[in-house]
Amino acid sequence: MSAYVVMLRERVTDPDELDVYAAAARAARAGHPITPVIAYGAITTLEGTPLDGILVNEFPTVEDALAWYNSPAYQAALPHRQAAADYRVLIIQGVN
Repeated sequence: MSAYVVMLRERVTDPDELDVYAAAARAARAGHPITPVIAYGAITTLEGTPLDGILVNEFPTVEDALAWYNSPAYQAALPHRQAAADYRVLIIQGVN
């Protein structure tokens, strides 16, 4: 069953550090079955607090998503994201 990693960016606090994260996160995708679905496109907020950006990546399974998230390469990138912006990050199981 598919799974989606959803990253909700609330605000950027350090754009330079976010650039470091973006480069490291792109490299951390190597060898993982990731399909980008949404990548920081325009947002129309209908309810609630507006977000700064949204990223959604599809994986074949929750286990594949966790393998990517817990990989040494992504774990090396993660502190840069946490230093650069406020995010909420979720894994959601799909319907297929």
